[in-house]
Amino acid sequence: MDGKQALGCNAGRKTADRFLEACLLQLLSEGTGHGYVLMEQLQQFGISTDALNISTLYRTLRHMEKEGCLESEWEEGGPGPKRRVYLISEKGKKELEIRIRMMKARKSGIDRLINAYDRAQEQSVQTDRPEKKEEML
Repeated sequence: MDGKQALGCNAGRKTADRFLEACLLQLLSEGTGHGYVLMEQLQQFGISTDALNISTLYRTLRHMEKEGCLESEWEEGGPGPKRRVYLISEKGKKELEIRIRMMKARKSGIDRLINAYDRAQEQSVQTDRPEKKEEML
């Protein structure tokens, strides 16, 4: 199975959306979660609660469920109203594996680019250094 065949959860999505989806898949691979808890947990991946609207999160969760990457069920939350709890599906587990493999390959390329840039900068600094001229007395 190649990456193109398994991108059901991410087909046609923007990079930021795909990253959010990968983060949610990872969190839900570790256990079930509901919106506000997931929102807090996303901070470990650099997604701030200020930058992500809760309605965007729920829209993303619904999209992922529609695509078969997540499942949900209603759970009694104590004295408050029921809450929708999400869990990763088998399709979501496969999707996460593919996403991580793709990210690792992309990260490797980015690392090589940064290393090449750093080497070029170092060479540029070395060749641009003015040579010391001896002062004439």
